[in-house]
Amino acid sequence: MVLEVAILDVKPGQTTEFESAFEEAQTIIVSMNGYLSHQLQRCMENTNCYILLVNWETLEDHTIGFRGSEQYQKWRALLHHFYDPFPTVEHYKSVIDSKN
Repeated sequence: MVLEVAILDVKPGQTTEFESAFEEAQTIIVSMNGYLSHQLQRCMENTNCYILLVNWETLEDHTIGFRGSEQYQKWRALLHHFYDPFPTVEHYKSVIDSKN
């Protein structure tokens, strides 16, 4: 499993619209091959900042399958205009898991 982590800085005054657009956009990502789960969390100290956590089966499911898809173009159209600056997206794999 691969964890995608994206720090999303939403333009001031647009958080309500962003959250509404994300409600629609999440229907896209959940339909993708290799998608496992996601969370969108809002920062308590900086309410324009969010973190998006997406679990994928493989790195390629995100970087090739999702980003290379037609559905990604709709995702971009729904969400990318809210960000300033554009998000940094990184991928992580577990090294220690408290469930083991």
